[in-house]
Amino acid sequence: MGNNDANLPKHANVVIIGGGIIGCSIAYHLGHMGCKDVVLLERDELTSGTTWHAAGLMVTFGSLSETSTEMRIYGRDLYSKLEAETGLTSGFTPIGFIEAASNRDRLEEYRRVAAFNRYCGVDVNEIGPDDIKKLFPLARTEDLMAGFYVKEDGRVNPVDGTVALAKGARNQGVSIFEKTPVKGITKKNGRVTGVITEQGEMTADVVVNCAGMWARQLGDAAGVNIPNQSTEHYYLITEEIDDIPKNMPVLEDPSHYGYYREEVGGLMIGLFEPKCAPWKLKTVPETFSFGEIEPDWDRMGPFLEKAMARVPITRELGIKKFFCGPESFTADLGPIIGEAPELKNYFVCAGLNSIGIIMGPGLGRMMAHWIMDGDPGVDITGFNIDRLHTYQNNVDYRAHRTVESLGKVYKCHYPFQSMETARGAKKSAIYDRLKDRGGIFQGCQRLGRGGLVCA
Repeated sequence: MGNNDANLPKHANVVIIGGGIIGCSIAYHLGHMGCKDVVLLERDELTSGTTWHAAGLMVTFGSLSETSTEMRIYGRDLYSKLEAETGLTSGFTPIGFIEAASNRDRLEEYRRVAAFNRYCGVDVNEIGPDDIKKLFPLARTEDLMAGFYVKEDGRVNPVDGTVALAKGARNQGVSIFEKTPVKGITKKNGRVTGVITEQGEMTADVVVNCAGMWARQLGDAAGVNIPNQSTEHYYLITEEIDDIPKNMPVLEDPSHYGYYREEVGGLMIGLFEPKCAPWKLKTVPETFSFGEIEPDWDRMGPFLEKAMARVPITRELGIKKFFCGPESFTADLGPIIGEAPELKNYFVCAGLNSIGIIMGPGLGRMMAHWIMDGDPGVDITGFNIDRLHTYQNNVDYRAHRTVESLGKVYKCHYPFQSMETARGAKKSAIYDRLKDRGGIFQGCQRLGRGGLVCA
């Protein structure tokens, strides 16, 4: 895949660390913006970190951030155009997407989200249980109140999409080197000056950390605070279903912890359990490539049973694969993006909270503008790395807060609801006096993955 038959250059304008969907997207967009002297360094093979096992949903519905929603729309459009440009397909298939509401609170939440998404240009329609049944005949729908349907959404092949972006980048003159791990960076006078690899040092004007679940460790080596945390993430693939209905949309039902789509003649059941398990709190192994984690059947059993109840036929089918792999999450479910406050010209794009495929194209375009123009071109207030604190990087904080933040992805989201774990890690000088006088200390909460409702 890479340009490893060529010698590693001594200098590049931009060095990108990480060959997943994010790194390849930034390389692609930098190339298209005319920045030809770009080098992408991948420690193993493209997609080998977490991109390769992504579920591949391409969904524009669900965010209360205008920036995030616009990025989603852009990503869907780009995935549909890559084959014409590069000759390689992203695998994008617009089969549609349905978000199911099973009670009045979720119905109220999704109606608000739908109204905002329509304002941003997403053609989302509220449909009834009978309509859901027609579109996804295998689902049990009598207990649902409504669904929110986006006909143009669908699925992408994560590996194909990444490889297509990589080819598009190469076509614009970007160099991609696989089997080239970065061991550290060089810096001088508060500014990054290059990277250190096994093949030697490279000088660079800009370095971009797109190392996924390794981003925190790579940041630590550079003195940059990147408090993301890998967690176990699950999906199940059933045996084939005879006469499976064709072109069923992706169905998501948070009340049953699951999302559902066709996979090679059977069904994929993806899970977002309410209490997750962090993975490798101290150090993610450098050699973990195309890796799997042994599934915890005992812990996941009740959640899996609940998810399968939404599509009853899955209880009768054999299990082809119960997959567990790591995904990278953050304390507030916002990505970690931008120029590091600690180090000039050191950029970060990591902590995508399981929506890297959805956000990858849009983030690549935004990061390219930020690097080239000195401005991201959009409002990234809720995503900016400068919002994060060093105390959020300690092991105890990540162990507790990550469980809560991931667990809230599929819970109903209420305005002004505070996080409950890992509180009191940082207090103001007048905290005790405020508390004695009945002060209330408010945290922040995101709606799903992308919308901040209080600060």
